Amino acid sequence: MSELKSNSLFQVGGNCCGVAHAERVAMLVDGETYFETFMQAAERAERSILILAWDFDSRTALRFGENGAPTAILGEFLNGLAQRNRRLHIHILDWDYPMVFGADREFSPLYGLSWKPHRRVHFRYDDTHPVVGSHHQKIVVIDDKLAFVGGLDLTCKRWDTREHLPNDPRRMAGGKPYPPFHDMMIALDGEAGRAIGAIARKRWEKATDEVIDAVQVTSDPWPDSLKSDIEDVEIGIACTSPAAEGGEEVRDVEQLYLDMITRAKDYIYIENQYFTAQKIGDALASRLAEPDCPEIVIVTRLLSHGWLEEMTMHVLRTKLIASLRAVDVNQRFHVYYPHVDGLTEGTCVDVHAKMMIVDDEWLRIGSSNLSNRSMGLDTECDVTVEAGHRDDVTTVIRRFRDEAVAEHLGVSADGFAGELQRAGTMHDAIASLGSPQRQLRPLTEMEEWSDALINTVSLADPERPVSMNLLVEQFAPDVEMHHAKTVWKKIAVFVLALIALTLAWRFTPLAGLFTADKVTAWAEHFAGYWWAPVLIVLAYTPASLIMFPRPLITLGAVVAFGAWQGFVYAIVGILLSAGLHYLAGTLFPRDMVRRIAGKRLNRMVHVLRKNGLVAVTALRLVPVAPFAVEGIVAGAIRIKLWHFLLGTFIAMLPGVLTATIFADQLEAALRDASKINYWLVAGVAAFFLGAMFLVRRWFKKLEARETTAEAVSARRIEGAISEVRNPSATI
Repeated sequence: MSELKSNSLFQVGGNCCGVAHAERVAMLVDGETYFETFMQAAERAERSILILAWDFDSRTALRFGENGAPTAILGEFLNGLAQRNRRLHIHILDWDYPMVFGADREFSPLYGLSWKPHRRVHFRYDDTHPVVGSHHQKIVVIDDKLAFVGGLDLTCKRWDTREHLPNDPRRMAGGKPYPPFHDMMIALDGEAGRAIGAIARKRWEKATDEVIDAVQVTSDPWPDSLKSDIEDVEIGIACTSPAAEGGEEVRDVEQLYLDMITRAKDYIYIENQYFTAQKIGDALASRLAEPDCPEIVIVTRLLSHGWLEEMTMHVLRTKLIASLRAVDVNQRFHVYYPHVDGLTEGTCVDVHAKMMIVDDEWLRIGSSNLSNRSMGLDTECDVTVEAGHRDDVTTVIRRFRDEAVAEHLGVSADGFAGELQRAGTMHDAIASLGSPQRQLRPLTEMEEWSDALINTVSLADPERPVSMNLLVEQFAPDVEMHHAKTVWKKIAVFVLALIALTLAWRFTPLAGLFTADKVTAWAEHFAGYWWAPVLIVLAYTPASLIMFPRPLITLGAVVAFGAWQGFVYAIVGILLSAGLHYLAGTLFPRDMVRRIAGKRLNRMVHVLRKNGLVAVTALRLVPVAPFAVEGIVAGAIRIKLWHFLLGTFIAMLPGVLTATIFADQLEAALRDASKINYWLVAGVAAFFLGAMFLVRRWFKKLEARETTAEAVSARRIEGAISEVRNPSATI
């Protein structure tokens, strides 16, 4: 790695994970430029293309013909590369996202029902992130030589030109138009390209347990058409990685932001999708209080994506901007949004960039938003060019800033530079340029929100993994988080099922068949058979194997036998099911169980043995694997049977009791709606919430006693492994 100058901003281990020398650097603004450059570089690849993504969509149009029709589609393009070059392997690591993000995403290629990757196109999902966290790095590495880093994923709704036309027919996704989209990437090679490649391979290994070896080729993947903006320069690489799976927390991204703000003398120019990070706001507030504060200009988007983001990130942004304006006594803080005339109502230019320029000395482009989650929860990667007071580099950085602002104003870079020299500040230059068709408008119309609302929505932008994730890490490190089905998900499924049944009974032909009288009569008739209770109890075992919602069986039991009998049958059925799974585990060879459970569930063995009853209770309360798999693993490692059954009973009790009470009230409604005890329903809901609160407090006490020792041990092990694997690595 490169030698650092004494006055360098970069501090390895402090605000960056490494400093490397780049032979060539190029800035790529907006999707049209990046997608075309990516295609040309990928076509030159000999051995390896490695893609890390928050989202990846094989249906993405990369290139368009003169008639506006797509001429290159991502999935077909990558498969074609693999078919033509037998030495080429393409690795794609996509975030294993929650279903709330699924509407705009492609159905998983792993099922082979949409895009079918070529056999040398290796597609994997990254599910190693904490609860509510995400894999957010956007990196492409070609042959371990050329790297692209920034905010653009190879996915739909990203392609656009620098003109950001209001009605560009090429901006289509799923047959529907989408608004202008603004983002950027940075391309670099040399030592810096290899360093980014090392980071990407390490991420792949952590997510998949598969090792990708570095490749060596004599060819140059840098496209002939890509002109380098800067040559022979130092690059700082900053990452964010949460403290998950026994790994140490990495907060380079946050510290580098803070250090850049501290070192600024003349100006700070920022383009970012979000602006909610409290520590960044505090640092800016400190600078605004100084009499010689640098000018601070932020360009962000006007609107948020959907009502959920509007009620969370939008509210937090409003609070942060208002607090900074309150201390801006010298009028040096300005926030703008790009305006393009003719956009559909309710849309805006989607500023998705993550870029920061300070004093013509530092240019930063990456994946990190100015949000709390990018500082410590999501995985991020930013790269920063340091001019080192070289005139040629400072000139390029200044020019890039002028081009960035000019793009939003619809003027030339020279036009903005000239006006800036005349006016003296970016704010005054921006105010005097632009047109009704295209301009930067001050972000001024902001609603006032109550402190209670702000404190509530702040949960949507956590700075670190939430406490429930700490619980899972404590009792089951290295398990697959995306398989966890929390109590809240179960409640949602149960409620949705009840709503669906209610609508079906009322508004479909089933209304005549499934009347209240008939349903209750059938239930009473079923309960009259001697074998009915046996069938109910036994039903829980196959239900757990096929993941059928157990609360629906409890509903049937309560309607047929009454609340207390139904409750007893439900508990007995669940414990019998758990016991049978445990027995099956004792009969299987342990190696076979490990293969069935998967590598990541193998750590359950250590956890269950160490914590016994407490571990079983935790795993059942916050399930990290299917109900049956947990039982089989517990039996295979011979955990005490009474620990296993008692832990299962304690964990299942609140959910079964809640389902029983609600089912009893539903049965009352079927007979006579006036008999519903709304106070009882509300009381059960309050009890359930209170029980969850007490359980969390209980586990927090356990965390306080054990987490410190576990974390220290994990860090020592990880450090030893890292030194053995690569004793000379600095990234």
